[in-house]
Amino acid sequence: MSDSPFVSVVVPCYNEEATIGKLLEALRRQTYPLTRMEVIIADGMSADGTLTAIERFQREQNELAIRVVKNQARSIPSGVNQAVREARGEIIVRLDAHSMPIPEYVARCVEAHQKGKGDNVGGAWDIQPGADTWVAKSIAHAAAHPLGVGDALYRLDAQAGAVDTVPFGSFRRELFERVGAFDESLLANEDYEFNARLRQAGGTVWLDPSIRSVYFSRETFGKLARQYWRYGFWKFKMLKRYPQTLRWRQALPPTFVLTLLTLILLSLFLPLARFALFLQCFIYLLVLELAALMLALKTKKIFLLWGLPSAIATMHLAWGAGFLWSGATGAFKHD
Repeated sequence: MSDSPFVSVVVPCYNEEATIGKLLEALRRQTYPLTRMEVIIADGMSADGTLTAIERFQREQNELAIRVVKNQARSIPSGVNQAVREARGEIIVRLDAHSMPIPEYVARCVEAHQKGKGDNVGGAWDIQPGADTWVAKSIAHAAAHPLGVGDALYRLDAQAGAVDTVPFGSFRRELFERVGAFDESLLANEDYEFNARLRQAGGTVWLDPSIRSVYFSRETFGKLARQYWRYGFWKFKMLKRYPQTLRWRQALPPTFVLTLLTLILLSLFLPLARFALFLQCFIYLLVLELAALMLALKTKKIFLLWGLPSAIATMHLAWGAGFLWSGATGAFKHD
């Protein structure tokens, strides 16, 4: 298939010893001709065994071309941009070191581009736990539940079509010349911001559910909270530039957290506020517990009765608090 376009798979990476081998093996198993592919890993100065794992994989196979470049800025957008600058491919496929694409992933991305489906083409996630614990399994279920992610279609069952954003994405190289690179001032939500620029320029973000990858979610509530705090913090900064991209699912967590904080403060003085605070918490926990009960009965996993509400509440509170903190601290700064 010498007429197949050359594809560069770009992967920003930092301390991913546990999952990088799974990603590389999944890329080695792609149905797309490996002679027409390269993998460029932008490593953010990993301090664990990530680089050793990559070197071991390279020694054990010679089918897949892999290059590692240093991402000294140590952020995801800088890593992606650096890898794209080093890439030789006509089509760029971005992946994450926490992901494991199905064998047809690259081939289906290329096919969608050749059919002109979209300027950025991506697929859906099959979210798996990052560890074999009830906490990690609860987090994986929460990350794929409508109460956890709203209408983020790439995490849910969806039909093919134009969307706001997709995970990772794939692009023709010239797209970066048309709309610019990823914004390195955003340490999260850089993909959403890139897609906002793309859509403003008249481009299309296309979701194809047949383009699938396994995504390994965080394994502890602490790591989940840090992840969603970061998402919320940088989402506010992105929305300052593109307020028209705000979606209802993004407005709910900060509204909930702000209402909660206000009622806690007022409850120190007003009995009515104490009642309102109790009512809000009761209804919120009731909704989460009903969702957990339904899922526990469906999956026969009893730990979801406490695990799912804990994970979803962590996501909501961390995201909302990060968003509000970003707004509060940004009010005293000039961009």
